[in-house]
Order: sequence, then C-alpha cells, then structure tokens
Amino acid sequence: MMYEGFAGAYDCLMADVDYDAWVRHYLEIAAEMGVKVQRAADCACGTGAITLRLADAGIDMIGLDLSEEMLRRAGENARARGLRVPLVRQDMRALSLPHKVDAVFAACDGVNYLTEKGDAEKFFRAAFAALKPGGGLFFDVSSRWKLENVLGDRLLGGDGKQAAYLWQNHYDAKTRIVQMDLSVFIRQTDGRYVRCDETHFQRAYETDELLSALRAAGFVRARAFAQKGLEPPEAQDDRIFLAAVKPEKTGGNLK
Repeated sequence: MMYEGFAGAYDCLMADVDYDAWVRHYLEIAAEMGVKVQRAADCACGTGAITLRLADAGIDMIGLDLSEEMLRRAGENARARGLRVPLVRQDMRALSLPHKVDAVFAACDGVNYLTEKGDAEKFFRAAFAALKPGGGLFFDVSSRWKLENVLGDRLLGGDGKQAAYLWQNHYDAKTRIVQMDLSVFIRQTDGRYVRCDETHFQRAYETDELLSALRAAGFVRARAFAQKGLEPPEAQDDRIFLAAVKPEKTGGNLK
C-alpha cells in the first residue's frame, strides 16, 4: 500500500513545508465561504500535519487515512503535541462519520490520488452526506500545469538529516496520470540507510472539471482559490484550493 514504507521518512522530507500557512489559508477560505468550523474531518490526513494544526486552532478533529503506518505516525505526533484526536483507517471515497461535521478537509493532494473515473465524484458525494447543512468541503490539488510541467517526465532528488530520496516521474498526457517511482533511503541510528521503494499515481484535474463535479454532488457556491489570498488561481499556479458549501435547505426542507 502507498505510504506504508514512506511514512517513516515523510515528516523529515516535508520539514520545509509551511503547514501553518496552509492551515491559515484554509481557515481564511472557510471564513470567506461563510462556514464556521467547530467540528471537522480531515481525509487522507497522513501523519497529521494539517489535522493537528486544525486541532490546535480549537477545532474538534477526526483524521482519516488508508495507510495504517501514516495513522500510527499521526498518533505519535498527536501525543507529542498533547492532543487527543481520533484517527481512523478509512477510504475517503466511502467517508462515513459517527456524526455530522461543519467541514471536511482533504489537503496535500488527497484528491489527486483519486485516479479512477468517478473516484472524485464518489468522495464529493460522501463528503456532502457527512456535512451539516451550511457546512463546507475544502481541499487542494496539485494543478494540471504542475503535474505536466514541474513533475512531468523528470528525475528529482533530495536529502535531509534523516532521509534521502530519488523520484522518477512519467506523465501520460492521454490519461492525465503521473506515475511517481520513489526510492527513499532512511537513515538508521547506526548510520546505515534502509531503502524503501514505492510507486504512486496522481491524476491531473482541470479546475472546471472539479467545480462541475462539486455542483453535481449537490454543493453550492463552489469556488477555486489561488495558493495565497482569495483570488482565483492563475494558469501556472502549482496548487489550487477549492471550496464548496452544502446548502442550508434542499427542496424546502432542512437537510
């Protein structure tokens, strides 16, 4: 399963990411959309970088992911922050919660990993069902421009104090899917490195395609935002944030 081996090095390799700014942007977008977030679910939560920061902001969170190892790391990170956040192994396409929430988040390419036809629509319908009336779905994707031109058919690499990686990509323009072959080298306490190989797939979505799918799932006021601020994204933005609201009423009745 994806991320099972990579989980051990994920936080180290992502250490330079400004997750605090990421969360601030999400909360800015939620306010712009008129959604007051008190209780929320974070799908494809990984090691909890976004989940736990939202919890730090006073939101009652639940984190969900398919990877048991990612969830284990998220639990460790939660305990290190003094937080108690439920963490559940679950497929975001079949999202099912014990209670309705004000917001569903899917940060850091969660939707890009929905590669099969109809996958995104399944997630949007499941999120719609999980939300309270007036609640919002918030997610971000790597743009088509990024997957084609930044990742594309390229070999990437990097290293940190605890891990290094090689990352070979192949982008199929017909299917709009990028295959990412990762080799991660995790430093052990005795100085040796353990190698872990994984293959990941992401789909490049058009912004209009996602907005249309959100509306088809029942959402209203579906909007796309740039990575900073509340302006619409531009053609060569690496990342696009999207938001949509569940209507307060459907067919004249509260839902």
